[in-house]
Amino acid sequence: MFGRKTVVDMINRSAENENDRRNFLKKAGLTGMGVVGGAALMGSNATTAMADDPISDGAILNFALQLEYLEAEFYSYAVNGTGISSSLTDGSGSIGRVTGGAKVPFKTKAIQQYAAEIAGDELAHVKFLRTALGGAKTARPNIDLKSSFTKAAQAAGLIGAGQSFNPFADEDSFLLGAFIFEDVGVTAYKGAAPLISNKTYLDAAAGILSVEAYHAGIVRTSLFTKGLGAAANKISNARDSLDGKTDDDQGILTSSGTANLVPTDSNALVYGRTPGQVLNIVYLNPGQVSEGGFFPNSVNGTIRVSTRNS
Repeated sequence: MFGRKTVVDMINRSAENENDRRNFLKKAGLTGMGVVGGAALMGSNATTAMADDPISDGAILNFALQLEYLEAEFYSYAVNGTGISSSLTDGSGSIGRVTGGAKVPFKTKAIQQYAAEIAGDELAHVKFLRTALGGAKTARPNIDLKSSFTKAAQAAGLIGAGQSFNPFADEDSFLLGAFIFEDVGVTAYKGAAPLISNKTYLDAAAGILSVEAYHAGIVRTSLFTKGLGAAANKISNARDSLDGKTDDDQGILTSSGTANLVPTDSNALVYGRTPGQVLNIVYLNPGQVSEGGFFPNSVNGTIRVSTRNS
């Protein structure tokens, strides 16, 4: 599945601790390498390489931080025309650069204010998670805010082959671009919650999830008000095609054309995505990969491999 060099790079660049290294090997499906292969990669702890160790809370928070870097950069460029401060990008792993991004020429005052408030929240999330993680924080990876959106829009059928999609061109495009992220952020925190053992970290994750849900509600409502429901539903279908066989993702219009602003199950509960499913979407790939889409050279941290859904 993965070459030896790729595995070594993944582990050395991303594991927060020895438990994460062992669990990463197991979760990545590398048991076929055997004890000898595992020993060569991990050192003296090969005998416990296949132990059922949970991924650490630090690994989960660092995964969240990688997603927050993406959202913070997107909104910062949209509102300010610049990315987040370089002082907020260091940590373990390679510090990447951001490709694309520009200030959106908003025409609607309310939407401009929505964007500014969300940008502030996402920046605060980055700062909060970096502070909580301390010396274990991961660096901002390479982020693509240009070709990734074109690929996503083509996959959704918003544009055809040879055309491009720029989420910073106007406020309608901005809202559609934001729609890609916000619903994914909510489901990511929902899916990660059962994996967090520390109650303080769980409380923090619940707080961020609530904020992301507010953001998603703002974006979904704005799209509905502006008559962009059909386009948003195409994005929803595209996300569904990436993250597995179940039809969980919901657009902002029902099959009869009425509003569906709160995507829930029959019990009015929001659904969650596993970290692997979240990576399927941000990598724009239904297969088991470790890079692509918005993160062309992967994310930093232990959780880096998407789920095989293709």
